[in-house]
Amino acid sequence: MRWIVFILAAVAVAAPASASPFSGQNAPKSAIRTAPLERPSGELWLRAENLGEEVHLNIYKQDGSFDDASLAKLDVLFRCPFSGNVRAVNAELYEQLSRIHDHFGKKRLDLVSGHRLTNERTSSRHYHASAADFHIVGVSINEIRKYAESLDLGHMGIGIYPTSQFVHVDFRAPGEPSFRWVDYSGHSSPKKKSPGRTMPARKPTS
Repeated sequence: MRWIVFILAAVAVAAPASASPFSGQNAPKSAIRTAPLERPSGELWLRAENLGEEVHLNIYKQDGSFDDASLAKLDVLFRCPFSGNVRAVNAELYEQLSRIHDHFGKKRLDLVSGHRLTNERTSSRHYHASAADFHIVGVSINEIRKYAESLDLGHMGIGIYPTSQFVHVDFRAPGEPSFRWVDYSGHSSPKKKSPGRTMPARKPTS
């Protein structure tokens, strides 16, 4: 009996502890971009997987200013799938997504999750309408992550989810450090529920 206990104890010591599915750290200063970003085309082709809706538009007017009507359409696409809440998404995020769209041959970006209000941590950038989870058919998430990191002028969060196969990109408050992570836990696309009351985030202009 004693030798059985000894063997079980030895196995317990030898067995590796289960690793955490999440690992992350602040991005080193050397990894932060210093050169100015080129202006994107402004084009965006996005499909919200959780809503079954898509838009193909340009976020800029001909004079180079933001097109509020286009931003409003994107805000609706980014709405919380649980409550239907629409919020003005950080336009800087839309510009980065346009750069990614340009870089990868203007392929459609499949949005896994945008703004989330219901049951979301208030510290989450999804809660603050400043984050996007997405993937691109035919492009590896590592390629997307690498390019997204090259666009970081500071205060960006960039993570990959290998199990669910999507990339997370967000903007944080100015002064916050950029953050990088890998999360192997399974995250599925939030399913559409009752739309609830939807409030317009931006009033389209004529």
